[in-house]
Amino acid sequence: MPRRIESLFIDGPAGRLEALIEEPEDGAIVEAALVCHPHPLHGGTMHNKVVYRIARGLRRTGSVVLRFNFRGVNLSEGKFAHGKGEIEDARAALAVLRSRYPDVPCCLSGFSFGSRVILHIGKELAENPDAVKPVRLIPVGFPTVRGLDIELADSTIPRYFVHSTIDEFGPKDEIVNMVAQLQEPKSLTLIDAQDHFFAGALPQLEDTIAALPR
Repeated sequence: MPRRIESLFIDGPAGRLEALIEEPEDGAIVEAALVCHPHPLHGGTMHNKVVYRIARGLRRTGSVVLRFNFRGVNLSEGKFAHGKGEIEDARAALAVLRSRYPDVPCCLSGFSFGSRVILHIGKELAENPDAVKPVRLIPVGFPTVRGLDIELADSTIPRYFVHSTIDEFGPKDEIVNMVAQLQEPKSLTLIDAQDHFFAGALPQLEDTIAALPR
């Protein structure tokens, strides 16, 4: 039986959000994963090649994946809201994912700007005693040039950082320093790539995502 792929619209706080749900390549669904894309004002969409590879790596190991476009991107309504609104968009998307797949644990991943969004939400959920918490957070290409944000990135939820060895928005020394200061559980995987977008190493990125622990 072919895997299920569904295009849908989510009722977001600023209008409809364009989204895509993809079930695993084969086998049972063991996790529901939300994947957030890079900066909307710099060409970021849910079809970004890094986001696509993250999603495919997750699906390979049994995750159903929801990708969506932040407000103002492609068919999503609204306009860019400087991060705060995009965090609200991600909350709405996560709520839909959880309602569709309530019986499996959830995971949050994001690339670049999207990694900041999922760390914000992860921190909120970790600090809320009544919230259903993600079992893991996967920030990819975290942009340290906007500030190391130790407080944002720290959490009791396992965080698996994945980063290019050459990243113009997150220099290697900065991401290593940041992750070193975080409490456990955490990890940092460095991939030998040519730039922030994992040029020359997209297959390795996908394999790394598929190999991360649950």
